[in-house]
Amino acid sequence: MTSLQKTLYAWNLLEIKDKELLNFLVGREGGKTSIMILDLILQKPYNKNQLARQLGLDYNTVTYHIKIMCAHNYITAEKFEKSVFYYPTEKFNKVHDEYTLLKEYVLNK
Repeated sequence: MTSLQKTLYAWNLLEIKDKELLNFLVGREGGKTSIMILDLILQKPYNKNQLARQLGLDYNTVTYHIKIMCAHNYITAEKFEKSVFYYPTEKFNKVHDEYTLLKEYVLNK
């Protein structure tokens, strides 16, 4: 068993069914930033400027993460007047429990 497998076993993450979500959050360095953005979007819809200000991140960083999350279909965009707001998708809502486990792992590793 590799050290990664041992770690995943210790955190009870081998049972994660959505391997795409596992790779998205654990398998890349931007996982923590994506989690911060997702957590805000789960509270209420935000646009990119609001997310950047709220998190103290560069607008381009937020744009990069939003693009990836939209490509994975974890969030979706809706235009309202002159702004585009982001919402969690049904796909993301279905894996929310797994997201919570992965989030705890990523933020504590």
